[in-house]
Amino acid sequence: MPQVCICPKEAAQLTGTKYGPAKVLLQRIRAELNKPARVYFSLAGFCQYTHLPEKDVSCALNTR
Repeated sequence: MPQVCICPKEAAQLTGTKYGPAKVLLQRIRAELNKPARVYFSLAGFCQYTHLPEKDVSCALNTR
């Protein structure tokens, strides 16, 4: 089953940063999209904010 949620660890791998900055990035995205804390974060929302191609991100996450 393909992965549809992103956690800070995976955001760090995708963006080439460490865990802390990736966590801050997800917090900024949540704030901008008016999502409450502790809610799963979708792959589509992450790609929309970072302007990364959703197909490429999905492939990167699902080939592990």
